[in-house]
Amino acid sequence: MSKEPMKKNQLWLAIGSIALIILLFVWLTMADLWGDTDVAAFISPL
Repeated sequence: MSKEPMKKNQLWLAIGSIALIILLFVWLTMADLWGDTDVAAFISPL
């Protein structure tokens, strides 16, 4: 098995991972701006 297909697979895996991380940040940012997040719902102030 040559190393060429392995390098292509690693490249596409890296590109896909970066795309998913960017989408996650966009999703969390939009949810925060719209006030549609329950991240701190379980933290009760003292």
